[in-house]
Amino acid sequence: MATLHSRAGTKGVPRADRERQVLAAATAEFGRHGFEATTMAAIAGRVGVTKPLLHHYFGSKQDLYRACLDPVGDRLLDAIRTAMAEPGAGAPSTPLRVLHALFTALDGQREAWFVLYDTTLPADSEAARRAAHYRDAIDDLAALGTADLLHAAGPTGPLNAASLDGDALDADAPAADALDADALKHAWRGLCTALVRWWINHPDESPDAMARRCERLFTAARAVLAAGDDGA
Repeated sequence: MATLHSRAGTKGVPRADRERQVLAAATAEFGRHGFEATTMAAIAGRVGVTKPLLHHYFGSKQDLYRACLDPVGDRLLDAIRTAMAEPGAGAPSTPLRVLHALFTALDGQREAWFVLYDTTLPADSEAARRAAHYRDAIDDLAALGTADLLHAAGPTGPLNAASLDGDALDADAPAADALDADALKHAWRGLCTALVRWWINHPDESPDAMARRCERLFTAARAVLAAGDDGA
């Protein structure tokens, strides 16, 4: 008879496979409902196992949350860093490359974005500190990208089509205002979150389709900004 300690797992499912099932279900539950509202019973029910098995495999609910968080955080950071690397000729602008990378990294597990941005985590918990570590790392990358955009646009002028298209920066241009960069970084985080939330509600949209949609939206935004400049 198999026991909880058996490498065969439960109901003939190998333990490694069962753990992957639990992590996928837990990531979806935490992402959709948040840490506070998610129960171990709900996760167990999705997988078809018992609560004692979850505790045996992963420990407490916070331990399970961290087991979901680390793969998501690492995957997103790797995707963003790769997207921000020096592009080849004819590559999309950096913002579009980053968005495409995010959509690709989240495909099949779209709610995972909200595991990083869960406001219901206990503030003094190790899970909250770990989530903050990943958010801060993503923010640091966003700060680099937004500072480059503002540097390209100049110290006082609005973002223009060249800056959003990722054209070469003017090395002699004055540094952008630090508060402008901070505001744009927060706006970028909000934009990413809003787009992922919309994407969750439109499951038929592939990562490539979302990236093309964002490109169309960026193009429309540039046209609006350009029209405003002409009318000034």
